[in-house]
Amino acid sequence: MKILVPVKRVIDYNVKVKVKSDGTGVDLANVKMSMNPFDEISVEAAIRLKEAGIASEVIVVSIGEKKSTETLRTALAMGADRGILVEADAGGDIEPLTVAKILARIVADEQPQLVILGKQAIDNDMNATGQMLAALLGWGQATFASELKIEDGKAHVTREVDGGLQTITVALPAIITTDLRLNEPRYASLPNIMKAKKKPVEEKTAADYGVDTALRLKVIATEEPAGRAAGIKVGSVSELVEKLKETGMV
Repeated sequence: MKILVPVKRVIDYNVKVKVKSDGTGVDLANVKMSMNPFDEISVEAAIRLKEAGIASEVIVVSIGEKKSTETLRTALAMGADRGILVEADAGGDIEPLTVAKILARIVADEQPQLVILGKQAIDNDMNATGQMLAALLGWGQATFASELKIEDGKAHVTREVDGGLQTITVALPAIITTDLRLNEPRYASLPNIMKAKKKPVEEKTAADYGVDTALRLKVIATEEPAGRAAGIKVGSVSELVEKLKETGMV
């Protein structure tokens, strides 16, 4: 079984994000970038399936600027077999539908039986690409996976829902999106980092797949969240109730 894992280059989750002074977006100058944390979980899940003898090959793909090659090399150092870089410059972040269309073309070429994606990217939190890809391919989907088992041509996925845990079964080929509790991604060892430099990375463009990357969404403004107001201390329950009444909370 072949597994395809899309990965995205995003601002590192440890970095404090700064908004540009003109409010047109986030300042990316001299900012540390890394693989989207949910995508790391997807890569780990695919590698574990290969180590268990369930998968024969793990292919990672990244869509974006040339520097996304670094993200692919990280995934290759973790244990993926080869990478595909699709250069696409839309003058901003590539929109989920565009990503899904490109991935659908790659799926048609590579014929994987399973596509594992992070449930969302931490830079835009849209949580849409996996669902859109499933719709374009006409495949079954299991989102927000916190547990994954592959048996007899089916994927058994446990999901966390408001009422507890939900387990569903989808026939392969299928789309799986991963949640934080699925696994703990491994650190790439130095020998594997060196080996990753020799693993193949195929370079393509969005035009090669016949996909228009023109933006359909327009960001009107980007603002930092308002700072938290200082709290106050009250001396009694009655005083607390009065304060709540003053603020209209009761």
